[in-house]
Amino acid sequence: MKIFSTERLTLSRFKLTDGAFILELLNSPGWLEYIGDRQVKTVEDAEHYLSSKMLPAYAKDGMAGWKVTLNITGKPIGSCGFYQRDYLDSPDLGFAFLPEYIGQGYGFEAAKGCLDYAVENMGLQKCCAITIPENKASIGLLEKLGFVMKDRTRDPDTGADLLIFEWSI
Repeated sequence: MKIFSTERLTLSRFKLTDGAFILELLNSPGWLEYIGDRQVKTVEDAEHYLSSKMLPAYAKDGMAGWKVTLNITGKPIGSCGFYQRDYLDSPDLGFAFLPEYIGQGYGFEAAKGCLDYAVENMGLQKCCAITIPENKASIGLLEKLGFVMKDRTRDPDTGADLLIFEWSI
């Protein structure tokens, strides 16, 4: 199901048939280094990840990652969307892209589109984003989007040090 399109991208809900793409994305170098190993090693693992983690979020509160595809080719290149985390007081904007699509403005275009969509269609007034301090590219993108670093916390699952950025209308 299509959520919205930008000049170069379409964001849509993931489907169970996106297992091969999820396997590739979750095992890309950037995901493993900056987000963490989700132990998704086969297409079947990826389908289980989709069915147990991502797809239920659409029905629960609409806060989930959306598949980012190129308009010209229809090729999936990443994920961008909102996540409701128990340890944060507002939705968390998250994004990840395959390495060959980083540095071409797709992250900004998708994330800006998500913010615009959420303000217009979900009543979003503020959100946050988290990243580890070493992820300079994500920090730069968040700052370009107007996020401001407000706090630090520890990831309750991994214990990793996280920076908390905030954005509001």
